[in-house]
Amino acid sequence: MTLTKASTLLLFGATGDLSHRMLLPSLYGLHVDELLPEGLKIVATARSQLTDDEFRASAIEALEEHVPADFFDAGKAAEFATRLVYVGLDATDISSFARLQEHIRPDQSLAIFLSTAPSLFEPTIAGLESVGLTGEQVRMALEKPLGFDLASSREINDAVGAAFPEDRIFRIDHYLGKETVQNLLALRFANSIFEPIWNAGHIDHVQISVSETVGLEGRTGYYDGAGALRDMVQNHMLQLLALVAMEPPTEFDANSVRDEKVKVLRSLRPIRPDEVDHDIALGQYGAGTEDGKATPSYLDELGKDSTTETFVALEVRVENWRWAGVPFYLRTGKRLPERKTEIVIQFKCVPHSIFAAGGARSVPNRLVIEIQPRENIRLELMAKRPGLDRDGIRLREVPLDLSLANAFADHRRRIAYERLLLDLIEGQQTLFVRRDEVEAQWQWIDGVRASLAAARAAPQEYKAGSWGPRAAQSLIERDGRQWND
Repeated sequence: MTLTKASTLLLFGATGDLSHRMLLPSLYGLHVDELLPEGLKIVATARSQLTDDEFRASAIEALEEHVPADFFDAGKAAEFATRLVYVGLDATDISSFARLQEHIRPDQSLAIFLSTAPSLFEPTIAGLESVGLTGEQVRMALEKPLGFDLASSREINDAVGAAFPEDRIFRIDHYLGKETVQNLLALRFANSIFEPIWNAGHIDHVQISVSETVGLEGRTGYYDGAGALRDMVQNHMLQLLALVAMEPPTEFDANSVRDEKVKVLRSLRPIRPDEVDHDIALGQYGAGTEDGKATPSYLDELGKDSTTETFVALEVRVENWRWAGVPFYLRTGKRLPERKTEIVIQFKCVPHSIFAAGGARSVPNRLVIEIQPRENIRLELMAKRPGLDRDGIRLREVPLDLSLANAFADHRRRIAYERLLLDLIEGQQTLFVRRDEVEAQWQWIDGVRASLAAARAAPQEYKAGSWGPRAAQSLIERDGRQWND
């Protein structure tokens, strides 16, 4: 069925860090740009017992802190705050859900954003059902983590699916809300110069890197139980891989796009235990320096022994006609030298260089898609160096940059959650993850983890501030390639 625009947005976990840093600033931005439905009410809820005025004051403080100074306006913030009401609610106490009835009618078009621990999903849904807030015009957005393996993911999906059909479940991967990620689709499917060469006949390899300079940052309990493979590869990186590798969808709609992504995820070649040493490098950061200051090791931050990986690099294969023989190198880690998320498409060398006799060296073309912190698309081409060339033509690599910040300077740079929240309110699922996608991702990751366990693989220590363990360099260098550092 078609979902109508929501008249109410219900935010669970509204006093948490995600709400203060991302959700409230995103909703403020949509309000200022007059993109929220007129009269949309935002019902915020958490365990804390606050009055409406107390929550509104804390929301305005969060906006002052996290909204760029040149976009924050005290008058607009106060106007936005009038949309907010607060309900103190304990999700484990089903009787407390009755308080929602003061602000939300069961027949309303309702969007729910659930930003709580997965252990609270089931009691929260039971509480919503008890007060009739799971009807045909109610949709539910779920923030990760959605389980820690395939079995737990299915358990969560079953619990949510018991009250909400798939066309009313919005699973969030905030990377899909980023402008440059969406521009990847535009780059591929709105430009005829790329799609004919977007295949194994012309592409040598693909690199996807997500590097962080930070350590645990207060996520000790969650991160040590997850590690880099489950925290970053399972969701963000496999989604980026799927967008790079997918076939052209028939339309830009939820089912067409997600159908093609699922095909890619189901085509990922399993990594066997005897291939672990060749295809995977694990690392855990030791002590090092950042900006000239000493940083502790992972074990010192954690305060106990652990074999959890804070770095992982993998060579991944997509077994289909388009990508046969093309390696996808994935790399992510904490305490690395630079914060960046990027995709590098390296094309094959020209089959024969007519300039080689004169000593000119040609390097392969590369397409570099920078997702964060800078949004940029760069195509690296070979060009002739200026000069009379009496001893032969000389070549140099020249970048053609499409800086999105400059190309669209008249457009405000938006938080990824702005797009996702607006799509949730309007009932558009294209940039949300479907259940079969999540389960295909977990199935592959579970297989990788089983192979790591069978091979008794352990992370190598790497110095904080470096690009990971030596094994990560070997993983790509043995193929005659290099990471784009």
